[in-house]
Amino acid sequence: MSTIKTLTSLAKTDALAGKRVFIRSDLNVPLKDGVITEDTRIRASVPAIRMALDAGAAVMVTSHLGRPTEGAVSKEDTLAPVANRLSQLLGQPVTLLTNWVDGVTTSSGQVYLLENCRCNIGEKKNDPELARKMAALCDVYVNDAFGTAHRAEATTHGIAKYAAIACAGPLLEAELVALGRALQDPRRPLVAIVGGSKVSTKLSILQALADKVDQLVVGGGIANTFMLAAGLSIGKSLAEPDQVDQARAVIDMMKARGAAVPIPVDVVCAKEFSASAVATVKAADQVAEDDLILDIGPQTANQLAAILGLAGTIVWNGPVGVFEIDAFANGTKVVSQAIADSPGFSIAGGGDTLAAIAKYHIADKVGYISTGGGAFLEFLEGKTLPAVEILQQRAQA
Repeated sequence: MSTIKTLTSLAKTDALAGKRVFIRSDLNVPLKDGVITEDTRIRASVPAIRMALDAGAAVMVTSHLGRPTEGAVSKEDTLAPVANRLSQLLGQPVTLLTNWVDGVTTSSGQVYLLENCRCNIGEKKNDPELARKMAALCDVYVNDAFGTAHRAEATTHGIAKYAAIACAGPLLEAELVALGRALQDPRRPLVAIVGGSKVSTKLSILQALADKVDQLVVGGGIANTFMLAAGLSIGKSLAEPDQVDQARAVIDMMKARGAAVPIPVDVVCAKEFSASAVATVKAADQVAEDDLILDIGPQTANQLAAILGLAGTIVWNGPVGVFEIDAFANGTKVVSQAIADSPGFSIAGGGDTLAAIAKYHIADKVGYISTGGGAFLEFLEGKTLPAVEILQQRAQA
């Protein structure tokens, strides 16, 4: 983190007093009929805003919301509900400003929410002219949106290039510290859990992790493909037979390092994918042709729990079964509890993972919960995140 300027360090000096601070937050919350149904991201954005306010700045905040068409703000795209919720959380008015790119009038101690940034023409393409106009609005640019750090857009990358000062907000800073701790200098053994339906979408992550981790636990449809690679029959389960060689390559990479990919020894099967399906526990080599594997079995779950109990660091992305249906939730429940009970440092990310954490009420037992989905995965993969890279470049300039 020493390679990036931070809002935290600026706020400790008088560098923000009377200044115009532009914060790119991630306020992309779910809405139903114009009402916010879950406000975690808004609450997570408050510390950066409060930090700038307390330091005497005029604060502008923007975010994307949904997938709007550039050039227009429809009723579904407006940040108006977010402005209302933000004003409640901050205990002061938050003014929503539209058509803000060409200039806004601000006052110290006030908060202005700049309408959905993805409605601006050129935002997604990182248009330099748009980015320069945005940079002219502020004295200090703050990126506090880790969830969009893997995208080079005008409010995440371009503006950071042209703003007088560019820095990371506390949320982005915390993400980078936690991810760095988990991957760059981890306490061993380092265990990664990667769930999901397809090996192909997670293949580069699996290969990148196979170079780093001591145990690579695979779950969901990915585990089925690895079972095929181990010579086991999986019936009519979700899998990718064309990825078997790739799965085998990951197993071999791990083996060459004296590490392992635990293959399930028992599984939970059903004849159909439905909430009313009858669940049957079977040994991994007893799966029938018409069986669907929908969870790991209790023996496998206990084996994984034992591995997690000894872990120094755990990286978790994805459940190990169809945990949304209770009959196929035990594997994910046992793994979740094992992560919660582990003395090791744990970091979790991804939508389904967060849903499992919420279902099993273990949020306070996970070392760090990442706010990013795609950004979290790309960081695990070892990819450079454009929004982080530009902050590093600016800090060295």
